[in-house]
Amino acid sequence: MNADASGRIVLLTTSHRVAPGLLSWPAWQALRAADRVLCPDPAHPQLPYLREAGVEVEEAAPDAHELVEDCAGGRTVVLIPSGEGDQELTDGLARLAGSGRVQMPDLELLPASYDLPGARLLDLVQVMDTIRAECPWSSAQTHDGLAKYGIEEAYELVEAIEAGDREELREELGDVLLQVVFHARIAEEDTEEPFSIDDVAGTIVEKLIHRHPHVFGSETAETSEDVKAHWLRTKAVEKQRDSVTDGIPLGQPALALAAKLASRVRTAGLDVPLPESAGAADLGERLLALAIRAEADGTDPESALRTAARAYRDTIRAAEDEQAD
Repeated sequence: MNADASGRIVLLTTSHRVAPGLLSWPAWQALRAADRVLCPDPAHPQLPYLREAGVEVEEAAPDAHELVEDCAGGRTVVLIPSGEGDQELTDGLARLAGSGRVQMPDLELLPASYDLPGARLLDLVQVMDTIRAECPWSSAQTHDGLAKYGIEEAYELVEAIEAGDREELREELGDVLLQVVFHARIAEEDTEEPFSIDDVAGTIVEKLIHRHPHVFGSETAETSEDVKAHWLRTKAVEKQRDSVTDGIPLGQPALALAAKLASRVRTAGLDVPLPESAGAADLGERLLALAIRAEADGTDPESALRTAARAYRDTIRAAEDEQAD
């Protein structure tokens, strides 16, 4: 094949998730050296920036034959497809190349911009904006109305983790992420204290940096225990809490609540008596048996344990007061 005679076709792909005009250097070189630059989409976001940079772009949608003919004499044609691509054109070029009857120009696929990690999150935000505006159900939702779904999705995520199902894990992570984006979108509409998904992300970024001085600062941490200890100290200063029980959501499942309270007691080094002595052997079986008997007696074991855990919290606070004295 004589490249000088057959010419060159450059399919220049771009990502709508990157600011228009931010193209790679090879892309700019190809655009400036081309004999013709074509774009079938008059609304392509790159067009104003290319023209501002002095690149002459023609709004044209050639088929495969026309594009090949335009390369005759060694000419180079750069085609900027729409964001969805042009499957019909690429299929046509493939058929011509496979026919053996046409002297094909060199064909190059040149990515002009790449998605950064996390770029698809921009798509999620955009889709959520559209759904919130146009879906009758989504547009009527509130923080309170969605709260139960957040709990359900978190449980389904845990179940996927415990099952070791990678495909299910990916899906459930997406469902949990949706709850975050949905709540942030609703929060934008608050007339008194609005905030956006960017505010949510900015807050957690600041928190992570502040609580990881061994990563982003000058402090050192040699073990995971060192990291946890610093995290708890920093969190205590930030929250200015009066009790180690502050910040523990009492609405969580009772077993998790009891375990969280016990963890806080151990971390704080408090001497708080257990409600009753209990060994660790066969604990799961004994808890299950208690729950079965409670259900048979008409007692909700979840509510019963929650009541006991709340009382235990009060005992912890009493112990803290005694220690302070």
